[in-house]
Amino acid sequence: MLWLWILLVIAALILLVCVTRVGVWAAFGGDGVRLDVRVGVLRVHILPAKVKKRKGGKAEKKKKAKPEKKVEAKTDEGGEKKKLPFTFEDVKDAVRTLFPPLRRALGRTRKGVRIRPLRLSVVLGGLVDPAASAKLYGEIQAAVWNGMPVLEKLVDIPEPYIHTGVDFLAAAPAVEGEVGVTFRIGTLIAVGFGIAFPAVRWFLKFRKRLKKRAAEAEKAEPVKDPAA
Repeated sequence: MLWLWILLVIAALILLVCVTRVGVWAAFGGDGVRLDVRVGVLRVHILPAKVKKRKGGKAEKKKKAKPEKKVEAKTDEGGEKKKLPFTFEDVKDAVRTLFPPLRRALGRTRKGVRIRPLRLSVVLGGLVDPAASAKLYGEIQAAVWNGMPVLEKLVDIPEPYIHTGVDFLAAAPAVEGEVGVTFRIGTLIAVGFGIAFPAVRWFLKFRKRLKKRAAEAEKAEPVKDPAA
Protein backbone atom coordinates (compact mmCIF):
# COMPACT_ATOMS: atom_id res chain seq x y z
CA MET A 1 0.00 0.00 0.00
CA LEU A 2 2.94 2.35 0.51
CA TRP A 3 3.67 2.55 -3.19
CA LEU A 4 0.02 3.51 -3.84
CA TRP A 5 0.26 6.41 -1.39
CA ILE A 6 3.51 7.50 -3.03
CA LEU A 7 1.85 7.50 -6.46
CA LEU A 8 -1.09 9.51 -5.10
CA VAL A 9 1.23 12.09 -3.57
CA ILE A 10 3.22 12.39 -6.82
CA ALA A 11 0.02 12.74 -8.84
CA ALA A 12 -1.24 15.43 -6.46
CA LEU A 13 2.04 17.36 -6.75
CA ILE A 14 1.96 17.15 -10.56
CA LEU A 15 -1.63 18.39 -10.58
CA LEU A 16 -0.74 21.24 -8.23
CA VAL A 17 2.14 22.29 -10.48
CA CYS A 18 -0.02 22.11 -13.62
CA VAL A 19 -2.76 24.33 -12.17
CA THR A 20 -0.33 26.87 -10.71
CA ARG A 21 -0.66 30.16 -12.58
CA VAL A 22 2.54 31.94 -13.59
CA GLY A 23 3.12 34.99 -15.70
CA VAL A 24 5.07 38.11 -16.51
CA TRP A 25 4.19 41.81 -16.49
CA ALA A 26 6.19 44.38 -18.46
CA ALA A 27 5.94 48.12 -19.02
CA PHE A 28 8.20 49.90 -21.50
CA GLY A 29 8.59 53.39 -22.87
CA GLY A 30 10.60 56.55 -22.31
CA ASP A 31 11.31 55.65 -18.66
CA GLY A 32 12.90 52.32 -19.57
CA VAL A 33 11.64 48.82 -18.91
CA ARG A 34 9.86 47.54 -15.80
CA LEU A 35 9.47 43.81 -15.36
CA ASP A 36 7.74 41.64 -12.76
CA VAL A 37 7.32 37.86 -12.64
CA ARG A 38 4.38 36.14 -10.99
CA VAL A 39 4.42 32.60 -9.57
CA GLY A 40 1.14 31.64 -7.93
CA VAL A 41 0.29 34.37 -5.41
CA LEU A 42 3.89 35.63 -5.33
CA ARG A 43 5.06 38.57 -7.43
CA VAL A 44 8.80 39.07 -7.88
CA HIS A 45 10.21 42.39 -9.08
CA ILE A 46 12.97 41.96 -11.69
CA LEU A 47 13.61 45.34 -13.36
CA PRO A 48 14.72 47.95 -12.55
CA ALA A 49 16.98 46.68 -9.77
CA LYS A 50 16.24 48.12 -6.34
CA VAL A 51 18.79 50.37 -4.60
CA LYS A 52 20.71 48.46 -1.94
CA LYS A 53 20.31 49.69 1.62
CA ARG A 54 22.81 49.77 4.45
CA LYS A 55 22.23 48.08 7.79
CA GLY A 56 21.08 51.38 9.26
CA GLY A 57 18.26 51.50 6.74
CA LYS A 58 19.61 54.41 4.71
CA ALA A 59 20.21 53.90 1.05
CA GLU A 60 23.79 53.97 -0.12
CA LYS A 61 24.96 57.27 -1.50
CA LYS A 62 25.09 57.31 -5.24
CA LYS A 63 28.46 57.87 -6.79
CA LYS A 64 28.96 60.98 -8.82
CA ALA A 65 27.41 60.28 -12.15
CA LYS A 66 29.91 60.33 -14.94
CA PRO A 67 28.85 61.91 -18.21
CA GLU A 68 27.08 59.23 -20.18
CA LYS A 69 28.71 58.12 -23.35
CA LYS A 70 26.51 57.96 -26.37
CA VAL A 71 26.06 54.37 -27.44
CA GLU A 72 26.37 54.11 -31.16
CA ALA A 73 25.19 51.23 -33.26
CA LYS A 74 27.84 48.62 -33.88
CA THR A 75 29.39 48.86 -37.29
CA ASP A 76 31.30 46.60 -39.59
CA GLU A 77 34.83 47.37 -40.72
CA GLY A 78 33.49 49.37 -43.65
CA GLY A 79 31.65 51.71 -41.29
CA GLU A 80 28.17 50.42 -42.15
CA LYS A 81 25.72 49.58 -39.40
CA LYS A 82 25.31 45.91 -38.68
CA LYS A 83 21.98 44.59 -39.83
CA LEU A 84 19.70 42.41 -37.77
CA PRO A 85 20.09 38.66 -38.44
CA PHE A 86 16.45 38.46 -39.52
CA THR A 87 14.29 40.43 -41.91
CA PHE A 88 10.62 41.36 -41.91
CA GLU A 89 10.06 38.54 -44.41
CA ASP A 90 11.50 36.10 -41.85
CA VAL A 91 9.01 37.37 -39.28
CA LYS A 92 6.11 36.92 -41.70
CA ASP A 93 7.34 33.42 -42.57
CA ALA A 94 7.49 32.56 -38.86
CA VAL A 95 3.91 33.77 -38.39
CA ARG A 96 2.68 31.77 -41.39
CA THR A 97 4.45 28.63 -40.17
CA LEU A 98 3.83 28.77 -36.43
CA PHE A 99 0.43 30.42 -36.12
CA PRO A 100 -1.69 27.46 -37.38
CA PRO A 101 -0.27 24.95 -34.85
CA LEU A 102 -0.30 27.63 -32.15
CA ARG A 103 -3.94 28.35 -32.94
CA ARG A 104 -4.84 24.67 -32.64
CA ALA A 105 -2.92 24.32 -29.36
CA LEU A 106 -4.51 27.44 -27.85
CA GLY A 107 -7.94 26.29 -29.01
CA ARG A 108 -7.57 23.12 -26.93
CA THR A 109 -6.71 25.12 -23.79
CA ARG A 110 -10.08 26.96 -23.79
CA LYS A 111 -8.64 30.39 -23.08
CA GLY A 112 -6.14 29.12 -20.53
CA VAL A 113 -3.91 32.10 -21.37
CA ARG A 114 -4.86 35.55 -20.11
CA ILE A 115 -3.38 38.80 -21.45
CA ARG A 116 -4.19 41.63 -19.08
CA PRO A 117 -3.43 44.46 -19.44
CA LEU A 118 -2.67 44.98 -23.12
CA ARG A 119 -1.93 48.61 -23.89
CA LEU A 120 0.45 49.20 -26.79
CA SER A 121 1.40 52.28 -28.82
CA VAL A 122 3.68 52.02 -31.85
CA VAL A 123 4.55 55.17 -33.80
CA LEU A 124 6.89 54.58 -36.72
CA GLY A 125 9.53 57.12 -37.71
CA GLY A 126 9.08 58.19 -41.33
CA LEU A 127 11.73 60.86 -41.73
CA VAL A 128 14.37 58.68 -43.43
CA ASP A 129 12.14 56.67 -45.77
CA PRO A 130 8.51 57.87 -45.75
CA ALA A 131 7.35 55.37 -48.39
CA ALA A 132 8.78 52.35 -46.56
CA SER A 133 7.36 53.58 -43.24
CA ALA A 134 3.91 54.05 -44.77
CA LYS A 135 4.05 50.54 -46.26
CA LEU A 136 5.11 49.04 -42.93
CA TYR A 137 2.34 50.96 -41.18
CA GLY A 138 -0.22 49.45 -43.54
CA GLU A 139 1.12 45.93 -42.93
CA ILE A 140 1.00 46.43 -39.14
CA GLN A 141 -2.56 47.76 -39.36
CA ALA A 142 -3.62 44.77 -41.46
CA ALA A 143 -1.98 42.37 -38.98
CA VAL A 144 -3.72 44.03 -36.02
CA TRP A 145 -7.18 44.18 -37.60
CA ASN A 146 -7.00 40.62 -38.94
CA GLY A 147 -5.12 39.02 -36.05
CA MET A 148 -6.72 40.51 -32.95
CA PRO A 149 -10.25 39.06 -33.51
CA VAL A 150 -8.72 35.60 -33.92
CA LEU A 151 -6.47 36.05 -30.89
CA GLU A 152 -9.37 37.21 -28.73
CA LYS A 153 -11.17 33.94 -29.52
CA LEU A 154 -8.17 31.89 -28.38
CA VAL A 155 -7.00 33.74 -25.27
CA ASP A 156 -8.64 35.92 -22.63
CA ILE A 157 -7.89 39.59 -23.45
CA PRO A 158 -10.19 41.98 -21.57
CA GLU A 159 -10.15 45.56 -22.89
CA PRO A 160 -7.16 45.49 -25.29
CA TYR A 161 -5.80 48.80 -26.63
CA ILE A 162 -3.40 49.02 -29.58
CA HIS A 163 -2.48 52.29 -31.27
CA THR A 164 -0.34 52.57 -34.41
CA GLY A 165 0.79 55.61 -36.32
CA VAL A 166 3.53 57.27 -38.37
CA ASP A 167 5.47 60.40 -37.44
CA PHE A 168 7.08 61.71 -40.64
CA LEU A 169 9.16 64.19 -38.61
CA ALA A 170 10.83 61.49 -36.48
CA ALA A 171 13.70 59.26 -37.57
CA ALA A 172 13.25 56.52 -34.97
CA PRO A 173 10.12 54.63 -33.90
CA ALA A 174 8.53 55.26 -30.52
CA VAL A 175 7.14 52.21 -28.71
CA GLU A 176 5.52 52.23 -25.31
CA GLY A 177 2.98 50.15 -23.50
CA GLU A 178 2.08 47.71 -20.76
CA VAL A 179 1.55 43.97 -21.18
CA GLY A 180 0.75 41.25 -18.68
CA VAL A 181 0.52 37.56 -19.57
CA THR A 182 -0.52 34.80 -17.16
CA PHE A 183 -1.11 31.11 -17.77
CA ARG A 184 -1.16 27.79 -15.99
CA ILE A 185 1.97 25.67 -16.21
CA GLY A 186 -0.11 22.81 -17.63
CA THR A 187 -1.33 25.15 -20.39
CA LEU A 188 2.23 26.14 -21.21
CA ILE A 189 3.27 22.48 -21.47
CA ALA A 190 0.32 21.68 -23.74
CA VAL A 191 1.04 24.63 -26.04
CA GLY A 192 4.76 23.78 -26.07
CA PHE A 193 4.07 20.23 -27.24
CA GLY A 194 1.71 21.59 -29.90
CA ILE A 195 4.24 23.91 -31.56
CA ALA A 196 7.54 22.17 -30.73
CA PHE A 197 8.02 20.27 -34.00
CA PRO A 198 6.85 23.10 -36.33
CA ALA A 199 9.11 25.52 -34.44
CA VAL A 200 12.13 23.23 -34.84
CA ARG A 201 11.45 22.81 -38.58
CA TRP A 202 11.11 26.58 -39.05
CA PHE A 203 14.31 27.23 -37.09
CA LEU A 204 16.29 24.78 -39.26
CA LYS A 205 14.99 26.49 -42.40
CA PHE A 206 15.86 29.88 -40.93
CA ARG A 207 19.43 28.74 -40.21
CA LYS A 208 19.81 27.59 -43.83
CA ARG A 209 18.64 30.99 -45.06
CA LEU A 210 21.14 32.74 -42.78
CA LYS A 211 23.99 30.60 -44.12
CA LYS A 212 22.89 31.27 -47.70
CA ARG A 213 22.76 35.02 -47.10
CA ALA A 214 26.19 34.97 -45.46
CA ALA A 215 27.64 33.08 -48.45
CA GLU A 216 26.05 35.51 -50.92
CA ALA A 217 27.31 38.51 -48.93
CA GLU A 218 30.82 37.04 -48.87
CA LYS A 219 30.79 36.57 -52.65
CA ALA A 220 29.50 40.11 -53.17
CA GLU A 221 32.33 41.67 -51.12
CA PRO A 222 34.90 43.41 -53.35
CA VAL A 223 38.30 41.69 -53.49
CA LYS A 224 40.98 43.86 -51.87
CA ASP A 225 43.98 44.69 -54.01
CA PRO A 226 47.14 43.60 -52.13
CA ALA A 227 49.15 46.28 -53.90
CA ALA A 228 46.87 49.01 -52.59
